[in-house]
Amino acid sequence: MTHTDDLIIGRMLIGGKLVESASGAWRDTINPATEELIGRVPEGSKDDIEAAYAVAKAAQPAWAALDMQTRADYLNKLGDAILARSQELARLEAIDTGNTIGKMVADVEKAVERIRLAAGLGLELKGETIPSTSAGLHFTLRTPYGVVGRIIPFNHPFGFAASRLASAIIPGNTIIIKPCETSPLSACVLGEIVNEVLPAGVVNIVTGGPATGDAIVRHPKIKRIAFIGHAGTGMAIQRAAAEVAVKHVSLELGGKNPMIICPDADLEKAGAAAVKGMNFAWQGQSCGSTSRLMLHEDVYDKVLPMVLDRIRKMKAGDPLDPTSSMGPMNSKMQYDKTMDYIEIAKKDGATLVAGGKRPSGPEFDKGFWVEPTVFTDVTMDMRIAKEEVFGPILSILKWRNIDEVIAMANDVDYGLTASIWTRDLDLTMRFVKEVEAGYIWVNGTGTHFRNVPHGGFKNSGTGREEGLDELLSYTEVKAVNIFTG
Repeated sequence: MTHTDDLIIGRMLIGGKLVESASGAWRDTINPATEELIGRVPEGSKDDIEAAYAVAKAAQPAWAALDMQTRADYLNKLGDAILARSQELARLEAIDTGNTIGKMVADVEKAVERIRLAAGLGLELKGETIPSTSAGLHFTLRTPYGVVGRIIPFNHPFGFAASRLASAIIPGNTIIIKPCETSPLSACVLGEIVNEVLPAGVVNIVTGGPATGDAIVRHPKIKRIAFIGHAGTGMAIQRAAAEVAVKHVSLELGGKNPMIICPDADLEKAGAAAVKGMNFAWQGQSCGSTSRLMLHEDVYDKVLPMVLDRIRKMKAGDPLDPTSSMGPMNSKMQYDKTMDYIEIAKKDGATLVAGGKRPSGPEFDKGFWVEPTVFTDVTMDMRIAKEEVFGPILSILKWRNIDEVIAMANDVDYGLTASIWTRDLDLTMRFVKEVEAGYIWVNGTGTHFRNVPHGGFKNSGTGREEGLDELLSYTEVKAVNIFTG
């Protein structure tokens, strides 16, 4: 990174070199808390993707030929190098994303934890022997795809870029990463760190807008694509990939996730978890947010005041201030979308009981600020109950019996996460069997666990990440049959 006239200037990483784009074009990035220009990164093009593919392809055979332990050692060194710059990375993330600095420090640390997990799991990457016949030897090999592509979202730009590259390269692939366009600066620092630690060409980072990502998706020789983001974009990626080649495309997409609180739950813990699970600390910009809080009618009047009391105590403020509970939305687009949904919810008949506007104070006159917002009297025929907002809006619904609430939970196009609060084991087992979601918490919410596969049903995506399942998805299975008789 360089600094010119108080601007942060990033570079792409292609083949072990920190470079500008082939066209010489640049993309601005702004601080969402102030709307001030803070930096520029290269506007990558199809030509840059071609250049990145060429060096990644050239580097892949030598990388794959290394012992697995050697590749694991490289990843552990990468983790060490990231931690050495963790404070710099967290500060950069805070001003570039709007997320608070405490959360960004945790994001960097979590990324390193996942890099180390991938390094360890790589040593468990193995095939199988199969007793198919007595007169032959039958076994499978796990082989890398070659060059793979990864497109990163804006809510955890460094965390996802750093952690997700690990599972991709440990099996022997090389990778091209396209960072998010609204918060790309930390990816440029990641490029600097990678360039100091890994062999040239193993990891390549090309910044830019949607056209840059499309060039990766449509490259006929990149046969493995991974994307985290909006469901509509995921569908577009599937279509575009299928137009040029048969590809393995994994997608971690949106969610409209339920949290169900039953009469026998620990209501104090459940009320606190409802605020945590909504991820107001990320301004609601999390695909796993439990944005539909479903309260049994017998506890509705007890839990709702607890939730509102906690939300009203939240402090929006400067993302660099450790006392801030939440920052601004990531971009004007996200701000406008959130404000539109607030008006839609009102028109549909939901009752606004908290938030719904900018925080008060001159420090909030600029930037993309939205108060933590709560609607009650929400019913499943309202858009606010069915569509992902990706903003700080919590919808509260009332239910009477378990058949009704399971139907409500499933009555959306998504199925990423779900949470239930109950002490009833029979009810728990029915819930986990019948609710259509890929990641379920019982008497908990919001936490991801080491090596537990994360992913969704329905329009929430395909494939699983965050552990062995993710690592295996970057390999192809080769079956070998040796005739011995």
